[in-house]
Amino acid sequence: MTIENRKYKDTVFRMLFNNKAHLLELYNAINGTNYANPDDLTITTLKGETFLKMKNDLSFIINDDLSIYEHQSSPCPNIPLRDLYYLAATLKEQFPTEKLYGSTTIHIPCPKFLMFYNGTTAMEDKVTYRLTDMFIKKDTLPSVELTVTALNINDGHNKELLEACKALKGYSIFVSKVRKYKQVVENEYNSTHTTPLNLLVDKSEVMKSLIKSAITKAIDECIQKNILKDFFTEYRKEIIEVGVLEYSYEQHIQVIKDESYDNGYNNGYNSGEKNGEKNGIKNTTDLFSWLKSNGREADVLLAVDDSNYLSQLFTEYEEWKKNNTPNS
Repeated sequence: MTIENRKYKDTVFRMLFNNKAHLLELYNAINGTNYANPDDLTITTLKGETFLKMKNDLSFIINDDLSIYEHQSSPCPNIPLRDLYYLAATLKEQFPTEKLYGSTTIHIPCPKFLMFYNGTTAMEDKVTYRLTDMFIKKDTLPSVELTVTALNINDGHNKELLEACKALKGYSIFVSKVRKYKQVVENEYNSTHTTPLNLLVDKSEVMKSLIKSAITKAIDECIQKNILKDFFTEYRKEIIEVGVLEYSYEQHIQVIKDESYDNGYNNGYNSGEKNGEKNGIKNTTDLFSWLKSNGREADVLLAVDDSNYLSQLFTEYEEWKKNNTPNS
């Protein structure tokens, strides 16, 4: 059974850089350019309606560059393969198949891949991920390579880049303030309730309320200090809603990783045997990463508290893999 692919709102990062002026500022800061007209950008971000049903964070063309930007809150060594999918889907939209069989060379924009990281796991200012690092067999002369540069945008990292892009710096400050106020509201809760947070059997709703409070306080302080004031003022309500969903998703993913659910979620899917897959799903993060790449973070939240729904998602995921695996 295929579950409806719901249309959920973007993350705060995508909301901010869906603004062409902010996106152009980011491109200039990264490349040392000084383009001034946001309309020079041609947005190519995938929305999920492509032949691969992919949805990525940001992609655009300017100066014959095809920039594909991803935002991650956890280290992602698989990002080169994801970006390969995004690149193929984007070029498929730009250059229909029938044009590929002509005798004239098609000139395509030069792809550049960046990942902006703002998670809590320690990471250097810059990390390079390569597609060839994922190859089972190492080849001294590989026929294909794809390189992704991951940039740590947490407070205290890549200072020159953040100073060159006010929008990115503002986003980094906002995230750090959310984390600060999250700790504050958690401490306040523990000091005023008999049962502390870490002993609650089901704390999902409590945490959502606390995260909402932390995000609200962070927005208020940013507006007061003129940090992305126009953005936070105009989209205040939506940012709070999106932020709660985004932060709750990140928390759930981190809990799953910390607890090392290497054999999958027993109630939802039993090592793939349920659907006849020989190897099965060894880690629920495979499923959750797939859902996130398709803009379905909210499905993760539903699945965490509903094992039957998680089982349905695994069934859908296996069906998708079967239909999108070569020679299947």
